[in-house]
Amino acid sequence: MANNYVFNDSLPIAPLKIAALESITPLAQKVNEHILKFRQNDTEELIRRKADLHYRGYDVESYLLSCACPRFGSGEAKAVIKESTRGADIFAMVDVTNYSCTYKVNGFINHMSPDDHFQDLKRLIGACVATAHRVNVIMPFLYESRQHKKTHRESLDCAMALQELVNMGVSNIITFDAHDPRVQNAIPLNGFDNFMPTYQFVKALFEHDKDLQIDKDHLMIISPDEGGDEPCSVSGK
Repeated sequence: MANNYVFNDSLPIAPLKIAALESITPLAQKVNEHILKFRQNDTEELIRRKADLHYRGYDVESYLLSCACPRFGSGEAKAVIKESTRGADIFAMVDVTNYSCTYKVNGFINHMSPDDHFQDLKRLIGACVATAHRVNVIMPFLYESRQHKKTHRESLDCAMALQELVNMGVSNIITFDAHDPRVQNAIPLNGFDNFMPTYQFVKALFEHDKDLQIDKDHLMIISPDEGGDEPCSVSGK
């Protein structure tokens, strides 16, 4: 969305709060800065038009929710919300593939796995879902998306994870390039947005490699599986 976005006649559903876990804090800060810019532009435009927004929590200094998931010496954790979320529209953000996050277990350093991140997400939801107006989950890499179907006696982990979030009270789930978008059939009555950033990937690739030639002699498409295609340069071969 452009920074010169101008507020229209439709009001937000509730005051916005971004609940970012440690795994995705840098991205959440960029999202917060972007929202601050275009909402500040809205406020200035409404003042110029001698109009009034009359909406609580629309123009604030930050939309980031103060929260944390501290751990006990045993490795177990809890979610702590350090400010009120009553009536807020919560967007919980998590990166389940961030292996750089660590915690101590019995004196040893342990790197967080996708399972650890998902458990922290559930703790965060459990701490705020009772008073929040709505809870949404932003998960750039969909948890357990590689296990989207079973071929023998296997678990359907992605479907179970989605249903677990919905049963906890999550209204919408937002992800990017799910391994198989059909997993949304596990929660057909709830919001599931799967954005395909294919253009952004290709654009970044071409901007980084200026010598890349896009013709049939220098470029081919490799399909790792039925879940997606991957562009690959074979220049010089």
